[in-house]
Amino acid sequence: MEAPNHGRFASASFLVLASLADSPKHGYAMMQDIRSFSGTQLEPGTLYGCIARLERLGWIEVLPMEGRRRPYQVTTAGAAEFRRHVVTLNHVIRVSRARLATLEAP
Repeated sequence: MEAPNHGRFASASFLVLASLADSPKHGYAMMQDIRSFSGTQLEPGTLYGCIARLERLGWIEVLPMEGRRRPYQVTTAGAAEFRRHVVTLNHVIRVSRARLATLEAP
């Protein structure tokens, strides 16, 4: 039996910010990175729509072209938003683990 893809619970914006948190990347590199750490395969339309949205919000910015590739990096505002989201997710995880323990109790 194949393991379920739990990455589907994460928003594309969060996944893109997580991918860019350690280094700038172009779209294809983001897709590969996101798949490697989350198991989620973002389709190009989803990824580039998300990139455009994050750029409009000022959370990521485009860097100078590298050949035919357009790399992106997280802005200061994007890093702050990413941090806030991680704090929220950590809280949700703590609460969820406590509630899961009640389901596992005899």
